[in-house]
Amino acid sequence: MINYVIRRILWAIPVLLIISLVTFGLAHVIPGGPFDKEKPLPKEIIANLEAYYGLDDPLWKQYTDYLWNALHGDFGPSYSSRSRTVNDIISAHFPVSAQLGVLALIIAMVVGIPLGMVSALKQNSFIDYFCMFFALLGVSVPAMTLGPLMIWIFALKLHILPVARWGTWQQAIMPAFTLGIGGAAILARLTRASMLQVIREDYIRTARSKGVSEKNVTVHHALKNALIPVVTVIGPMFAALVTGSLIVEQIFAIPGTGKYFVTSISNRDYPVVLGIMLLYAVLIIAANLFVDITYAWIDPRIKYT
Repeated sequence: MINYVIRRILWAIPVLLIISLVTFGLAHVIPGGPFDKEKPLPKEIIANLEAYYGLDDPLWKQYTDYLWNALHGDFGPSYSSRSRTVNDIISAHFPVSAQLGVLALIIAMVVGIPLGMVSALKQNSFIDYFCMFFALLGVSVPAMTLGPLMIWIFALKLHILPVARWGTWQQAIMPAFTLGIGGAAILARLTRASMLQVIREDYIRTARSKGVSEKNVTVHHALKNALIPVVTVIGPMFAALVTGSLIVEQIFAIPGTGKYFVTSISNRDYPVVLGIMLLYAVLIIAANLFVDITYAWIDPRIKYT
């Protein structure tokens, strides 16, 4: 297992290099520059700014300089927030995105897994149809629709939740639910399919024939084994929730990295775009590695060499 983990970490290095190169190239291909504002600056000032930040160097030199600094933990300055570095922005705003992702994942697990379990145990009943309709609805309705709808109902009409911002548990309810409901739908459908497969296994019938209570059969035999494929998607789901919170953060004015990522693309703030993209890439790689390790721990039959 240790050798497998080391190999995965080593393989992550070229992956990060490719991601950084592609992101760097795409960021510079987009028309416009970081100092193109609504009120154009004099050409002399733009030239001085480009010289100060090294933007007048050849692209290959800009990229290699960036890599060298990044390897030393310096992701550069922000062109739009000139008093802050990319490190400052990430350290200040990534915890907000991580909190939102954790809350959304908790909602997805608390809602989705029980729904899928109940739906499987009540197969082809009204409860089953209702749960799967909810799951279909959760997958079908995008965050850009659900978020404004929740704001209109719970903030503008009922006045029971604040419209936006971040900092209190009341402000976290709507964005966490908006972000987590899609994950809950996915977990519900996956749990149901896995439970239906497990409860038809021979060892479940054997346990019932030995007089084991239905509760123990469901919890200690069926659910435990049915959750194995569910666990494999929780790690990538958390990474997806954190990296996919861009729209939710924009809707609810949450000061997370997703909001800054979108703003930085518009402002051509290359260091911020690169820094956040590499952060997301590391998070996704780490989540997938965590899933592989957890899967082997849950199911001893899995061996990594």
